[in-house]
Amino acid sequence: MATTKHDAPTKTKTQLSSNAQRQADYRRRHLKSEDSHLQRLSLMVDQHVKFALQRLATCYGVTQRSMLEGLILQADRLAVDEAIAVSPNGHADYYDGRLRLQGKAVTQ
Repeated sequence: MATTKHDAPTKTKTQLSSNAQRQADYRRRHLKSEDSHLQRLSLMVDQHVKFALQRLATCYGVTQRSMLEGLILQADRLAVDEAIAVSPNGHADYYDGRLRLQGKAVTQ
């Protein structure tokens, strides 16, 4: 008995959704934080930076996310300390984005 195109199984709702919709659904289901404090960060970095992040995370036995968060918070503390040292209102100026520091301690 030959099958006709009418006998073909119908596609389910998930099969009909676009790739973008499937990705959005995945993010909605899986990328939620318990306390709603997580923010998505999507960027490209040099491959040497990516490999360095992998090595650091492996060396210290932490996730890449945890390593990156720690490094950024460490740089933030250094910037606050430097801001306080160079300006009477350094702390407030730093957090309000009014202060520009030299990046020597962090970027070199």
